[in-house]
Amino acid sequence: MAILEILEYPDSRLRTKAEPVTDFGAELQQQIDNMFETMYEAPGIGLAATQVNFHQQLIVIDISDDKSSPLVLINPKITEKKGVEQREEGCLSFPGVYAKVERADAISVEALDRNGKAIKLEADDLLAVCIQHEIDHIEGRLFVDYLSPLKRDRIKKKLQKLQKSR
Repeated sequence: MAILEILEYPDSRLRTKAEPVTDFGAELQQQIDNMFETMYEAPGIGLAATQVNFHQQLIVIDISDDKSSPLVLINPKITEKKGVEQREEGCLSFPGVYAKVERADAISVEALDRNGKAIKLEADDLLAVCIQHEIDHIEGRLFVDYLSPLKRDRIKKKLQKLQKSR
């Protein structure tokens, strides 16, 4: 397995709309394993393939404290949204940045697992927020898109300054 480079905002590749996964062979399986290793190392609770410059509709998530609940969602589609909640979100592509974002509190999702088998999932609270956040990534949207232009600009300047200082 390998630790992958996580793209950081304002990298334009984060805006790439991912293509559906059609091949579930060895290359995809290796990508999934590498993404889990990268996410756990970061550390994070979700990672979209777009964030590691792999532009296919692939998401890995694990919101457990002990890395015991890995979830792979391929070609995910939200089929229902219920309720509204505002929660502070962070993102591995925005190191050190957190902001309150409004999202659905509960969702229904249809996707494929790592072997291409269809799955349906009901999620609420943190898992629902995480799935929505990661689906945004594969659609070329970022959590800062939900913020005011002023907040977005401040975040962009902060991250550009951070990147220059490395």
